[in-house]
Amino acid sequence: MTMPISVVIVDYGAGNLRSVVNALRILDCTPVLSSSSEDISRADAVVLPGVGAAGAAMKELATKGLIDPIKIHVSSGKPLLGVCLGLQLLLTDTEEGGLAPCMGLLPGRVKMLTGSVKIPHMGWNQVKQVRPHRIFSGIPDNSNFYFVHSYYAEPTEVSVVSGTTDYGLTFCSVLTRGNLVATQFHPEKSGELGLKFYANFVEMASEPIQC
Repeated sequence: MTMPISVVIVDYGAGNLRSVVNALRILDCTPVLSSSSEDISRADAVVLPGVGAAGAAMKELATKGLIDPIKIHVSSGKPLLGVCLGLQLLLTDTEEGGLAPCMGLLPGRVKMLTGSVKIPHMGWNQVKQVRPHRIFSGIPDNSNFYFVHSYYAEPTEVSVVSGTTDYGLTFCSVLTRGNLVATQFHPEKSGELGLKFYANFVEMASEPIQC
């Protein structure tokens, strides 16, 4: 009998958490919304969601003592999914509010969207799959997902960019490296395909990583 997967959603006051909980409850797992470093350490998989400013989010994560547990979780080989702001926090630093450090799990910088487009980028947009990854299993290329953001991640390593989206410029909308997955869009607001994205992530926690 397969043991249930322990999924912890990191609660650091960044908002939009309940919708992530509700989305994961539809799947074959029991998500725990927590700001406990012990819960993160015990988890099979961690989701780092969030909306808002990166600098304030990093301060809150530091205050709660969650930065090192998140890094240890990733270095142990267990899956982590960053969503929206959660993607941006994985990079080296952000230009939002002046140059500020992020977690540095991947080299790169967070920059503001540019071009003759309305900011924030809000609504449905296509994700082009530029590199195969199991997170896209059962999800057609150029599928639409729901975005709400003003900044985007620009990883230093092109090889970690698995999905891109066009909005004023072409930006990284899905980032992957081994057990680390992150997305600029909100799967929990993206209907059936968003749930499929979460289901693929949960599956990563129950099987050996194959990227």
